[in-house]
Amino acid sequence: MELLDYLIFAIYFIVLISIGVMGMMRAKTSEQYMVADRNLGVWMLFGCLTAVFLGGSSTIGSSQLGYEMGLSGIWFVFSMGLGITLFALVFLDRVMGFKLLTISELLGRLFGTKSKLIGAVVAATYTLLISVTQIIAIGALLSGVFDWKLTTAIIIGGFIVFFYTILGGMWTLTITDIIQFSIMTIGIFAIMLPQSLGAAGGFEGLKSTLPSSYFNLTEMGFREILSYLLTYTLGMMVGQDIWQRYFTAKNTKVAKSAGILVGVYSLLYSLAMVIIGMCALVVLPGIQNTQDVFTTMAFETISTGFLGIVFAAVTAAIMSTASGTLLASSTLISKDILKDHFFTKVNDTKFLLISRITTFVLAVLAIVIALWIQELLVAIDVAYAILAGSIFVPILFGLFSRKITPNAAFSAILLSAFTVIIGLWIEGLGASNPIIYGIVVNIITIITVSYFDKGNRRKRRDFEAELDRP
Repeated sequence: MELLDYLIFAIYFIVLISIGVMGMMRAKTSEQYMVADRNLGVWMLFGCLTAVFLGGSSTIGSSQLGYEMGLSGIWFVFSMGLGITLFALVFLDRVMGFKLLTISELLGRLFGTKSKLIGAVVAATYTLLISVTQIIAIGALLSGVFDWKLTTAIIIGGFIVFFYTILGGMWTLTITDIIQFSIMTIGIFAIMLPQSLGAAGGFEGLKSTLPSSYFNLTEMGFREILSYLLTYTLGMMVGQDIWQRYFTAKNTKVAKSAGILVGVYSLLYSLAMVIIGMCALVVLPGIQNTQDVFTTMAFETISTGFLGIVFAAVTAAIMSTASGTLLASSTLISKDILKDHFFTKVNDTKFLLISRITTFVLAVLAIVIALWIQELLVAIDVAYAILAGSIFVPILFGLFSRKITPNAAFSAILLSAFTVIIGLWIEGLGASNPIIYGIVVNIITIITVSYFDKGNRRKRRDFEAELDRP
């Protein structure tokens, strides 16, 4: 990289820090800090939703899959986008009218305090683990670009992304996500993809060089595709970071439109990243560590100036996910644990301070964990597995059935989470079967306990009366 590329990076970081300071001035209530006053339109919400789920693993991982197996690699990112779109089509009408801040708040309204508390713990752990993996990814990227030690890169990268998150909350993330979404789109679609195709001889070059299996969408196998759909599609449908972004929408119509656009964009983005990986196999067939496919290809094909934009695009993808998941974890802990159980009588001004302090503590914890691990393990897969296996079914049954009791939901979350953890321990942390075990145990438990617990069946309100109406 040349001086111009480093200058682009520096300007990008300065802009993010400046936005954090401005966001602090804008976010004066807890509602503004957590959901940006619920005032976003379609295109801003679309950019924010896209930015929060397309992180380091989506970008680096998809190009790696393209290098290893071709077009079949699109299922990784597309399964995530599909989950966000399905949430809009299946759940959105039934949750937007409640003016929620967290997913566990919905569990509380449906099934009582116990389910709300355990839901908050599970969801907060999941979002914090994802934030940790993104900080590790930021550190790995910055250490490669600037030739820093990984420890130094993690601390600096983590400080920048968490600084603007702590100060401005969702107002800051909304602005930075739009900037980062724009940089991601330009860097990948306008620079990296055309340059990669040009270096590989275009689509004709790919067809003439790569084996036919690289153009088979199911080459990875239906078992692996099912694993992605169970892990990431269901996980996204009940992820606090995704729900919290949806809650910033002006109304249900805006949120639903943005969710559908995310599904389309995720397919295009995953296709672009996979093709970049396929181009890398043609241009650089000898890459030993396939996690380096994207960065190696960028250094090989992108010229000065444009290289800085491309790496800023990758950094943007990682940072937007790190900041969004940090705020999601902070919101769950500050609202559904601290405020509900320890600071029950605080006013909104003090609660805003508690929220910022919680975000700061979690930010420090995330950096410490990232420094301790210093490599992208399967923690993110474990987090998704526990979330999808334990939270999805109670939410689904709670929204569409009035026969589920609080005891049934609480028991189902506990037993299914335990089942998933034991399954991962026995079959391996990368196994997909434990998610299926968890879902089956969840369904059996929630139906059985509800049947024998009829006396405690709540007189549930008519949800339709509370839906957001224009």
